[in-house]
Amino acid sequence: MQRQLMLLLVPLAVFGQELTERQPLRLSLKQAVEIALAPEGNARIQLAEEAMRQSRARSAQARAALLPNVDGQASYQSQTRNLAAMGIRFNLPFPGVAVPTFVGPFSTFDARLSATQSVFDFSSIRRFQASRAGIEGAKAEAANVREQIAAQVARLYYTALAAQAHWEAVKADVELSETIERLAVNRRNAGVGTGIEVTRAQVQLANDRQRLVVADNQRRQARLELLRGMSMSLDTEVELTDSLSYVPVEETDLKEAAERALAERADLKAQETRERAARLNYSAVKFERLPSVAGFADYGSIGTGLGSSLPTRTYGVAVRVPLFDGGRRDARRQESLSELRQEAIRTADLKDQIELEIRLALDSLRSAEEQLKVAREGLELAEREAAQARRRYEAGVAGTLEPADAQARLARARDNQIAALLAYNLARISLAQAMGSVDRAIQ
Repeated sequence: MQRQLMLLLVPLAVFGQELTERQPLRLSLKQAVEIALAPEGNARIQLAEEAMRQSRARSAQARAALLPNVDGQASYQSQTRNLAAMGIRFNLPFPGVAVPTFVGPFSTFDARLSATQSVFDFSSIRRFQASRAGIEGAKAEAANVREQIAAQVARLYYTALAAQAHWEAVKADVELSETIERLAVNRRNAGVGTGIEVTRAQVQLANDRQRLVVADNQRRQARLELLRGMSMSLDTEVELTDSLSYVPVEETDLKEAAERALAERADLKAQETRERAARLNYSAVKFERLPSVAGFADYGSIGTGLGSSLPTRTYGVAVRVPLFDGGRRDARRQESLSELRQEAIRTADLKDQIELEIRLALDSLRSAEEQLKVAREGLELAEREAAQARRRYEAGVAGTLEPADAQARLARARDNQIAALLAYNLARISLAQAMGSVDRAIQ
């Protein structure tokens, strides 16, 4: 109940902030995913909901074959008949007496209720069971769609965080270049510096400003991709409240991860349900060879008019025994058996794919952790070098070339750490998706 209320309140909060306050929407990763998973949010979720409705409608159609079928009918007819055209002739041995060949007009009124009820039909029962399995498959597929969207939005959010961090790092580089450029100008004006030092500082500042323009464009593009993934208006201004940081992952091995994936992956559940439905459909086609029993009855009133009608009835039991249909049932049985084999192949292939995804995600996670460790060490060394180079330049024992080189290495180290953090968080989401637990990873 609390989750449903949250899904309803978040879009309202977004709408109010956009139209009244015109302030940036403060957005965490959890909120971004909840907005994307709202009932009226992502188009894929809406399509999955429609697929579930279709499955329920098909199940209702299959169930109808097991329920009574009742029809009502009322008719009034005025008729004439040519008995000779119907082969009815009377040759009476009495002279002057003849039976006319044309009779009528005469009236017939008939009001009647008729009903049929399946008593024994294994084929229809199997089709209804297959339709129920189809509903379960549609629900599992909807859960799989939600899992995919959550993982996609999480990746877009982390990509936007990385773009924001890169923009902030380049902005810091610009500020540092501006400081060095001012120092170079002051040293030249004081007569202790040279013009080439000022030019070098200005070139470095121009390069950093160009990098800032590119980084700002990448940041805007990343936010637009995030808004599109959330199915929000692209005019929405957002402020990302989470940070691109290291979040430890629960230690797990390949066997444990594979077992959890086989138990929790929604797409595997959907595929196994499709295989079960195919098996039930195959069983339904085989049972078409069995006899079926149905009851029927009708009750009504018939006569020459409404006032002269008399009640009549009919009831009974009918047994239908399939004998020969030109091979249609055999062909359908072969077709349904082929469909069952195809679903079994897809199930086995999906299990192999899940194992591959888990292996790749675990390897990527370990590699990202190593990259992050190296990047942190490199950033600490680069920051130390940049600080020393700046102090040496301010003391007049070094030219602008030394702080410029140190600044370039610092920028590279920052980019390496941002890339490592992004790779780690993307690998974390990929592992969670491979195990079918994106919601827990986002929480």
